Amino acid sequence: MPFGACCGPLLSCDKAASTAEQLMRSRYSAFATGAAGYLLNTWHPTTRPASLDLDEDIEWSRLIINDVVAGSLFDDHGVVEFTALYTYPDPDNPAEPAARRRGRQHERSTFRRENKRWYYVDGIL
Repeated sequence: MPFGACCGPLLSCDKAASTAEQLMRSRYSAFATGAAGYLLNTWHPTTRPASLDLDEDIEWSRLIINDVVAGSLFDDHGVVEFTALYTYPDPDNPAEPAARRRGRQHERSTFRRENKRWYYVDGIL
């Protein structure tokens, strides 16, 4: 699905995520585009950090949803397990900007819906 039809309206705050999975996908897009404000706004107030410093050298390349438990329009809690693929500068070859290494982040994230709005609560890596 094109960014403008999927996550673009969420990141621009034109609409809110309908499900925990939709919020997870939009948060991945926020990491990929450097939208720290969106990440903070969709983080539950009880676990939200005061600030967020995103690593500009990381290039996110793919999101794989491994599992979804609840988190629908009719739930107040949800869990989304995902793997996010990325590349980062090769520390052994700093003089070559094109030299990159591959990485992956695997997380089982918890989401909560309050006042008809989904929030990221926390995750287990």
